[in-house]
Amino acid sequence: MFDVLIIGGGVSGMSCALVLGSAKNKPFVTDKTIGVIAHQKNSNLQEAVLNNVYGISPGKLGADLLVESIQHLSETYPHITQISSEKVLKIEGQSPEFTITTNKNSYKSKMVVVGIGAANTFAIEGLMDFVMPHQKAPAEKQRIQLQNNDHKVADGIYVTGTLAGLRSQVAIAVGSGASVGLDILTLWNGGLSVQVHDSIKK
Repeated sequence: MFDVLIIGGGVSGMSCALVLGSAKNKPFVTDKTIGVIAHQKNSNLQEAVLNNVYGISPGKLGADLLVESIQHLSETYPHITQISSEKVLKIEGQSPEFTITTNKNSYKSKMVVVGIGAANTFAIEGLMDFVMPHQKAPAEKQRIQLQNNDHKVADGIYVTGTLAGLRSQVAIAVGSGASVGLDILTLWNGGLSVQVHDSIKK
């Protein structure tokens, strides 16, 4: 049983995983089990060249960033379980126990974060009732989003990035994933607001 399982290894999903991973020494996180289904095949970053993202050197290839993010998470926060080469097909149940079925396995989790793209090929059974036209994408692109209130789809289910109805921009996706990560940490901390910072003074 995971305490939270993140679906998607793109920008927003990995950003969420990194923030959750960075809180590993906080007393309300030490007993938590975190996983990410790091599916990256359909990420829009595969063909991107990044020239306008704060903190990323101009000319960085999106495909390289995807690989580096997996390595970053593995090396810096190895306690987070990474599940590769699996695609989520179905989410069943309700908070605090969901069953996530992939093309290869089945997992249990108390919470789910959905961080995959906004293409209209979205077909995760159990979430289709939340699908609606994307409110910030051109209609001709036929993008979709999940109905949500500040990233929360339903109790125990969060959505990040373009699937949350945000514009397709790397910097926005990073912030979206980080925001959900902090919301989950705040929940684990009994509702007391959480930020996670590292400092050269520590």
